[in-house]
Amino acid sequence: MSTPVVDVAEKTVTHEGKSFFMRPLAEDEFTVLVDGVPVGRAVFSFGAANAVVEDKAYSEDTLWAVADAWFSAINAE
Repeated sequence: MSTPVVDVAEKTVTHEGKSFFMRPLAEDEFTVLVDGVPVGRAVFSFGAANAVVEDKAYSEDTLWAVADAWFSAINAE
């Protein structure tokens, strides 16, 4: 399994050969898009990253890794 790479300025997380764009919905909630298509949501609640899958092409583990890397990066700033 690869390690996600976060680019906060570009609002992207690269993981498993895909670029996931993080579109903010609220301070701790993001729509996760691949090529402009929503594939899930990333939510930070009760001190932890959570992922909700909206496209069966992506696993919960993949989106969780993206969400975890994203919130770790933005909360570190």
